[in-house]
Amino acid sequence: MSARQLHFNAFVWPNGYHESAWRVVGDDGQDVLRLPYYADLARLAERGLMDSVFLADNIAIAEYRVTHLPQTQFDPISVLSALAAVTTRIGLIGTGSTTYNKPWDLARRFATLDHLSGGRAGWNIVTTMTPLAAANYGEPPLPQHADRYARAHEFVDVAIRAWDSWDDDAVIADRARGVWGDRSKLHAPHFHGRHYDVEGILPFPRSPQGRPVLVQAGQSADGIALAARYAELVFSGPPSIEAAAAFRRRLDEQVVAAGRDPAHVTLLPALMITLGGTEAEARARAGRLEELASADFRWQNALYTAGLDPDAFDPDAPLPASLWADPSTVSERARQLFAAAQARPQVPLREVAQQVTGGAGQMHFVGTPEQLADHVLAWQDAGASDGFTLMGSTLPYELTAFVDHVVPLLQRRGRYRTEYTGATLREHLGLPRPRAGAMDPDDPSTAD
Repeated sequence: MSARQLHFNAFVWPNGYHESAWRVVGDDGQDVLRLPYYADLARLAERGLMDSVFLADNIAIAEYRVTHLPQTQFDPISVLSALAAVTTRIGLIGTGSTTYNKPWDLARRFATLDHLSGGRAGWNIVTTMTPLAAANYGEPPLPQHADRYARAHEFVDVAIRAWDSWDDDAVIADRARGVWGDRSKLHAPHFHGRHYDVEGILPFPRSPQGRPVLVQAGQSADGIALAARYAELVFSGPPSIEAAAAFRRRLDEQVVAAGRDPAHVTLLPALMITLGGTEAEARARAGRLEELASADFRWQNALYTAGLDPDAFDPDAPLPASLWADPSTVSERARQLFAAAQARPQVPLREVAQQVTGGAGQMHFVGTPEQLADHVLAWQDAGASDGFTLMGSTLPYELTAFVDHVVPLLQRRGRYRTEYTGATLREHLGLPRPRAGAMDPDDPSTAD
């Protein structure tokens, strides 16, 4: 096996990542509301020896989405906990917001998942950018971009303190003496910061991985800084191989500046895939999805993913210039939309929105399994990625095609595992188990 092993993360979405997927798949339209849908995909990814499955989260849903897409935004940790019972090796990554959760509670929930899964949990750290979430939680208006990231840094610090509130050897279970745990090996956070006050230990011992794997996807300057400080898996990245390699170099520089080892950060950019037995077949399948796409969904979604309320805008009028008065206060997605509008200030919003693909699905590979294998290897060889977060345009078709046809090609080239050699997500990714009490994610445990 080559030392440069590829890694893959399976993005699980109802029927597939393309907005038209639900219109072409063969289920009854409501299978995505039932556990077997997620269980089958997780077992399929595990059969393909993938590192992990990933569940996104939306804690606020704009009503326009109900018209165009299946809505299945279940609590990711609940779904992943169920998947832990029907899988044995695949990593289980879920999204959790640092703006609309409390750090002790979220740390408890992810540590619970890590225990129940035998060390397979990962936390995708997001700050949440939709104003609708604030209203759902009865909170003041959404904090500004920089404030959300300042809160996120403190949030992750507190979560780490909570995960590390038990030493690895705190449990003695000495029946003769009647001592189950050594109290001297407990370390309550006693944290009092700008945003959070957290006192006590978690109500159970340290989890199998020590801490869940930390995941991050932001591409803004603040997002990259957060990833450089904490992330062990990053799945954002620009859409071209040259830009992605430059992104990797920039990320690595900041990881080093944060006192960490870039070898402990796995980069898996998001890649939507549409596969076919021939290139013509794949293009026909992708073309059919585009034919069914809704122009109304595109402009509304461009606004929503930029943190704006679609109901507040006229799609047949230009986007108001006042929105981009201070681009430093908005997300990367919003900057892309505003730049497109600035370039064509008199063009209606619905037309401008067609130019903004952005987001996790900004890369769409269409081709054969052989072509995808070549694509993956080219990106790894260029230093642009360590593999990909795969987003099947339709599911389960694309994931099945990847497992059955792409994985064997990569294995024959010596670049992909032929079996799992570890039991935890950290072991899959080649990450050290962090020492309890070490705030640096790269500080390995001397107890292991």
